[in-house]
Amino acid sequence: MFFETQDRKYYRCPQCAAVFLGPDGYISRAAEEQRYKEHNNNVDDPRYQKFVEPIVAGVEQRFRPGHTGLDFGAGTGPVIAKLLRDKGYTITLYDPFFCDDPKALEGKYDFIVCCEVMEHFHFPAKEFRLLRSLLNPGGILFCMTDQYSEKIDFSTWYYKNDPTHVFFYHPRTLEWIKSRFGFSALKTAGRLVQFSA
Repeated sequence: MFFETQDRKYYRCPQCAAVFLGPDGYISRAAEEQRYKEHNNNVDDPRYQKFVEPIVAGVEQRFRPGHTGLDFGAGTGPVIAKLLRDKGYTITLYDPFFCDDPKALEGKYDFIVCCEVMEHFHFPAKEFRLLRSLLNPGGILFCMTDQYSEKIDFSTWYYKNDPTHVFFYHPRTLEWIKSRFGFSALKTAGRLVQFSA
């Protein structure tokens, strides 16, 4: 046991240092969907656009209009897709709650964006295996999440308080993912995480 509250038990992986919520603490799928609907992610909100700018800028630095992308976990307000489409990029949306199109997971993409999504993964190994399989050679998976480290007091850490946040990544976790799923490179800058195919 790593940390415990009245109704939630967190564990830490001795191999990769990830911290994760025990499944008994998961909320229902209906409650999870309702929580996402409360996010109010308006694609025209300048603050929301600024928040996702690291991913948008990352895509623009490495790819050009004409390259194909996937917004994995697009949510109710796919602002990254909107901003990139406005610049001429082709973006496919996928979200298990709001855009559950299995065909989107049958293609191959030059880049995948996964913004504030990976902390929601109930089965991270399954999800990262899938994401790696969807990338073309030379492709990049762009993620954003708040990483955990020993400098953080987990008991007071705001990021764990969202009931839909169930998996927290340590820098060692990201290195493990890179090696385990065959990514060629890992780059981090604050909340931005880039895995190269």
